[in-house]
Amino acid sequence: MRTQCVFMVLRAFVSFRSVPRILSVLNAQRATPYGWIPHFTSVINWTLRIGLACLNQVTESKEPWVAIMDHSIVIGVKKVLVVLRVPIKVFAKKGQALTLSDCECIGLKVSEKTDADTITQQLVSIFELAGSPAVIVKDQAGNLSKGVSQWKQISGVKSVTTIDDIGHVLANALQEQYKESKPLKQFLEAVRKGASRLRQTELAFLLPPKIRVKGRFQSISKLAKWSTKIECLMRVRGRAAVNSPLEKLRKALPGFTQMKTFIEGFSRTTHIVNEVNKVLKNKGLNQRTYRQYCQLSEALPRGSIVRKRLVRWLKSHLAKQAHLGVKQTPLLVSSDIIESLFGKYKHIIERCPLSDINRMVLIIPALCINGMSQQTMLNAFSQTKHEDLARWEQKNISHSLYSNRRAFLENLYV
Repeated sequence: MRTQCVFMVLRAFVSFRSVPRILSVLNAQRATPYGWIPHFTSVINWTLRIGLACLNQVTESKEPWVAIMDHSIVIGVKKVLVVLRVPIKVFAKKGQALTLSDCECIGLKVSEKTDADTITQQLVSIFELAGSPAVIVKDQAGNLSKGVSQWKQISGVKSVTTIDDIGHVLANALQEQYKESKPLKQFLEAVRKGASRLRQTELAFLLPPKIRVKGRFQSISKLAKWSTKIECLMRVRGRAAVNSPLEKLRKALPGFTQMKTFIEGFSRTTHIVNEVNKVLKNKGLNQRTYRQYCQLSEALPRGSIVRKRLVRWLKSHLAKQAHLGVKQTPLLVSSDIIESLFGKYKHIIERCPLSDINRMVLIIPALCINGMSQQTMLNAFSQTKHEDLARWEQKNISHSLYSNRRAFLENLYV
């Protein structure tokens, strides 16, 4: 029963409260009903014990490996630093993007502070158990970059190769190229107003993709692709028929066709960035793939900031790949797998009204189990008791939003 419940959470990604309900539905169809159906809080504790068991089993690896790290936040002020380990030999075999089964969660640190000094201390603690990686893949966040640099100095492992995630590099290049662009501001304003005019009409199916505020340029290629198609639809010469879809679209997006030159250039740039991202994230970087990426970059204007940044990044990271001495084994250049992990974690806890960073973060290591089986879970249950879970929470989670709210309201009415 325990393993079945945990499988539902970690493989089917259903919420904890859904598990007893699903079992109740299945129970009504079984010839031999279950003797009992657990409460959802029991399912939570079982899942977290699996995650804690994974963390407790971390040991030093003799093979060279890559560390992928990033921060995540839900609501509140606490953040969690997650570090994944992937053996370098995995890249030689896969020839495609990583999956969670290729990874092992070796570090999970919850803190309200995310300055460089705090990150350095956390990395020291994590790598003392797991050993030193050959490569570290991260985004370009200043605190994370400085924390990694300080850890390398303290630990005396300056030879560790540091990789900047290609997705963030290209998004930052796009932002630098277009941040002061007046045509882009006019374009985004036209899209925003057009979306509000289309939202509750029969043309709502033509709504543009949502424009993110944070990390806008990481997904802006979808908007560029949409704008190209809409501009083509509206390019028909002459007056549109009364009450026709074309007339309504022109009213919703007045002056859109006048932005044709900007839309074409913007769409071409974001398309190339998207293609480079897609190939790099799947195939990695080595001598063979380097030439392919250089050819893609040549389609960008010579003075383009995106082109300059991309070429500079390719040259510096190809040198890093050669320095590792791994021959033609592709260099991992993306931290997307950790974003995928955060997405699955948030999907599981999203029904919680106060889903802050609390003991639920132990779901994260459990999601990375390679070859999860019933026996693996039974071993984890035997090695990790509920008391161990309580001790970990007391040591690592000082408070939660629930405990803060309860204490605040109790004191309010004293």
